Amino acid sequence: MVESPFLSILTLVAVVLLVVVTGGIGYLTLADWRDRRRQEEEKRTTRSATPKRR
Repeated sequence: MVESPFLSILTLVAVVLLVVVTGGIGYLTLADWRDRRRQEEEKRTTRSATPKRR
């Protein structure tokens, strides 16, 4: 069975797009995790620096 060049190119494009989309999702997940960690750290430092009311 002989594959046409069109199907080979289409398959390559599909694989490249899959890798790009997967990488983008991974990057956004990592960035969200990093931002949440930073916000939690800021909350902790703000709570400890703020004097407690009596």
